[in-house]
Amino acid sequence: MPYFDSASSAPLHPVARQALQAALDEGWADPARLYREGRRARMLLDAAREAAAEAVGCRPDELVFTPSGTQAVHSGIAGALAGRRRVGRHLVVSAVEHSSVLHSAAAHEADGGTVTEVPVDRAGRVDPAGYAAAVRDDTALACLQSANHEVGTEQPVAEVAGACREAGVPLLVDAAQSLAWGPVAGDWSLLTASAHKWGGPAGVGLLAVRKGVRFAPQGPADERESGRAAGFENIPGIVAAAASLRAVRAEAAAEGARLRGLVDRIRARVPGTVPDVEVVGDPVRRLPHVVTFSCLYVDGEALLHELDRAGFSVSSGSSCTSSTLTPSHVLRAMGVLSEGNVRVSLPFGTAEEDVERFLEVLPGTVAGIRERFGAPAATPATGGEESLVVDALGRRCPIPVVELAKVFGDVPVGGTVTVLADDEAARLDIPAWCDMRGQEYVGERPAERGTAYVVRRVS
Repeated sequence: MPYFDSASSAPLHPVARQALQAALDEGWADPARLYREGRRARMLLDAAREAAAEAVGCRPDELVFTPSGTQAVHSGIAGALAGRRRVGRHLVVSAVEHSSVLHSAAAHEADGGTVTEVPVDRAGRVDPAGYAAAVRDDTALACLQSANHEVGTEQPVAEVAGACREAGVPLLVDAAQSLAWGPVAGDWSLLTASAHKWGGPAGVGLLAVRKGVRFAPQGPADERESGRAAGFENIPGIVAAAASLRAVRAEAAAEGARLRGLVDRIRARVPGTVPDVEVVGDPVRRLPHVVTFSCLYVDGEALLHELDRAGFSVSSGSSCTSSTLTPSHVLRAMGVLSEGNVRVSLPFGTAEEDVERFLEVLPGTVAGIRERFGAPAATPATGGEESLVVDALGRRCPIPVVELAKVFGDVPVGGTVTVLADDEAARLDIPAWCDMRGQEYVGERPAERGTAYVVRRVS
């Protein structure tokens, strides 16, 4: 069964498996002890740190291992903010950061700090000048991912890092998605990553803090990992993480080019074989293995289930697949279509024939779901009443857009359709439908229940 969700968690690399098994026998003792077993464990830990630091592009004494990538983010943000508290309590993040960064930002705000979210363009990329403008005299820390977890868009880290350095503000980079492909460019100050994203074992994160960065670890003091990650080191996991990072880096150039070719094939073929699809994310400045697209008139959960039944493991940012029934914060920030969203992220070694079979299966799968939801094949070219109201209250994506499309041809050019909906996804999906169809999105207004979304027919 093809696994196409490596951006969530990559399969364990063979080198990681071998290193893990060997380290379970050799690295179980306390590395702080001076007897033989402790010295052996310390040697394994030090060697892993050196290998990881080389891959990151920092000094070994600048890098610590944490119990997860999320913990690395939380510790890194909290420690940097505390270390620069005299400067101020302002934090800058992008609107498309990983949830671990946004949760840290929310906790900081709840504790009395201030946060500025820098918006992104429709490709999911921040504008370096706009990001620099968000940095203030009281800014203690700025955060910017190297590449987006959902759509793969690479961020202008080097430019932003330069602007932050000029302003005297440290930049923390979440490099979880990109570290397998190469070091992060630019003069960053802190960096975090997670081993299970590159084929290492889960439960190992990295936190690098450059020398000279003011940093005050939070929580009870601990003598392990320079006081920045409490608790006994998971030496077998750390050894496996470092070994697999070195292994994937050795393969990155050739495998990245191969996977980029497969992703380019998906990006080109899907819009040609599946009508009403929006491929999202930057088409060029992106990770080589990630592609995301959204399908009009499709329930995201139904699509994931059908693809799973066909033998493909993919993920989605659609609101339909979320218990909160709200679209992913990344798709929301980008302002792109959210319904029927599919993220394909190819692991190292993905077979070309598996991608081909996915491209063969997808059109029929989407067509079957659209038929089930009664989606129109095309907008009728008739015209009748000047204004229509569609009541989609209490109905979830993709129904509000399906109902809009069904009646849109019943109004003449210049006429309007008002959709009443209380599903948060409609705020994204109705404007996206207008953009895809070349129609005018007039705007929204509060209704007695939910929100009224107004669309004008222009052709």
